Amino acid sequence: MEMPPNPVAPPPADAITREVVDLMASLVALFHREYEEAAAARSLTGAQAKVLALLRRGPMPMRHIAQTLSCEPSNITGIVDRLENRGFVTREADPQDRRVKLVAATDTGRDASEELRESLNFAREPLAALAEDERAQLRDLLRRMLEGADPERRTPANAVEQAHS
Repeated sequence: MEMPPNPVAPPPADAITREVVDLMASLVALFHREYEEAAAARSLTGAQAKVLALLRRGPMPMRHIAQTLSCEPSNITGIVDRLENRGFVTREADPQDRRVKLVAATDTGRDASEELRESLNFAREPLAALAEDERAQLRDLLRRMLEGADPERRTPANAVEQAHS
């Protein structure tokens, strides 16, 4: 049985696209390695550090944290329990729906997340080799790529949030 063509099939990858994908994969691997090391140096797991980083956006339901990090809600419960025990987060009732618990970073949690973020040198030196206009162009190209992959990133609120990240 012949299948109809997929109307949203991606275009075939050319040599440049394949090389860009390989380069991005190398950058992602380097970032993850450094991120895990920076988290461990602060006695955090990578998952705990990611939750704290996510909470820089503000308090959010645990269900949203789980969806954003692509993991099971039960895993987030354990991560949040451990962060709460260390004083990095609190749980509070959602004023819109008291059945929902929001997780919020405490000052200690925000400080730990910012310290971890500032310790990441992964791209500082390579980016310093680029002129300011080249860095801006790279940022804009990466934003366009992410917007194409994730339409939710196109909202004005996210554009402002991204500009301050």
